[in-house]
Amino acid sequence: MILSKTPFRISFAGGGSDLPDFYRRRAGAVVSTTIDKAMYLAIHPYFHDKIRIKYSRTEDVMKVSDIEHPLVRECLRVVGLGSGMEIASFADVPAGTGMGSSSAFTVGLLHALEGLAGKKPSAEELAVAACDIEIARVKEPIGKQDQYASAFGGLNLIRFHPDERVEVRPIACSDATRTALEHRLMLFYIGRERPASTILAEQSRNMSDKEKFSRVTKMAGLAEDLCRALEKNNLDSFGEMLHQGWLLKSTLAQGITNEGIDSYYQLAREAGAQGGKLLGAGGGGFLLVYAPPEKQPDVRAALRELREMPFAMTREGSKIIYSDGQHGPILARSEFIDHLN
Repeated sequence: MILSKTPFRISFAGGGSDLPDFYRRRAGAVVSTTIDKAMYLAIHPYFHDKIRIKYSRTEDVMKVSDIEHPLVRECLRVVGLGSGMEIASFADVPAGTGMGSSSAFTVGLLHALEGLAGKKPSAEELAVAACDIEIARVKEPIGKQDQYASAFGGLNLIRFHPDERVEVRPIACSDATRTALEHRLMLFYIGRERPASTILAEQSRNMSDKEKFSRVTKMAGLAEDLCRALEKNNLDSFGEMLHQGWLLKSTLAQGITNEGIDSYYQLAREAGAQGGKLLGAGGGGFLLVYAPPEKQPDVRAALRELREMPFAMTREGSKIIYSDGQHGPILARSEFIDHLN
């Protein structure tokens, strides 16, 4: 058996500038961090000469071409593995909530399959392969930020260049700044899980609109500004930058926000939050709020209808955390449990 752990991410600024319809005309930039919520992919030998896949449903097929789950099918094709295996996935957070779960799934499955094949791919190789599978092979109308965030891990400025190059730059802020930032961030679950593809497809089409293209340009600029502020260990403008991003993003496509989501955000602002954003494409999922610690009880009370999810920022990307045979290191049970926690 082999098990991979791949972190989810939250993005702070620049979302949408990682879409090809934008960055092929003007370089995009996103600031994001991985968090202590993850996707787990387990691969186990299957007694029958078949492939069994367990996710929200179970597939039991004879060959790779029979697999209905497009990401699993294409990952197996890319790595070149076939039958005689059982694949199962587990996640700390539901899909469709804006944390890049589909890309974490793809990166994690690729990592586990490569490990099964006796290989140790780099973070860059995992991210490139995951982008190829999701965007080129499966034809999802998505960008590249999630694959790189999950593969590399950490707090990063990720730039997307017109020639398809992606640059991952770790943000060099102090441990004290990271800790202060964590203490000012709150996550609230709005619900209404939804696939991001519909909103992102419309957002991509809207890049032909000069005004909306200009707004995404400003959002990418906010990411660069946010990176500079963090590297100066300055959090004074962080909340206001999130708020500016909220105002810009809400106009890019229908369904990004709605009356209910706007109401929650307004309540948080009135209670003392300085800014916030919807994670992912929008429409539901998680609301990220930035508030000084002394204002957080008031924010929590204002959003008491919503479930708060504590989290921490992390530094590691996708990794193999367990292998019981020739394909990787054997971990003691205590080490295995430590990696899961």
